[in-house]
Amino acid sequence: MLFTGRLTAQAEVATTKGDKKVTNFTVALNQRYKTKAGEKREKTAFVDCAYWINPGLADYLTKGAVVEVSGWMEAEAWTDREGNVHPRLVCNVDTIKLFSTTAKAETAETAETTKAANTAADDDDLPF
Repeated sequence: MLFTGRLTAQAEVATTKGDKKVTNFTVALNQRYKTKAGEKREKTAFVDCAYWINPGLADYLTKGAVVEVSGWMEAEAWTDREGNVHPRLVCNVDTIKLFSTTAKAETAETAETTKAANTAADDDDLPF
């Protein structure tokens, strides 16, 4: 399965009982459509993802980042506190392409770059 969407939160790294690390994140997929009456509507589906290859990637998977994910879907079940069983689909990810990060992260990088450039310019001993 291949899909593109935005991350709903910062990715988290968990460790299994067998000491294996997995990066967990959720991707929001938006579908825009028109009703028979011509009204514009939008639906959002949320896909839980598990990436088992490189836990270091979690640092780059920030809320709002646009990603393309490729993997296979697997049905799972989880039990809530009341004992009710709920189904869910999880995408076991093979590959991730990061298309953009959040504006907040980009702004922080730009600010650091500008600060470093200004500091370097102040250190010059120019006579004018």
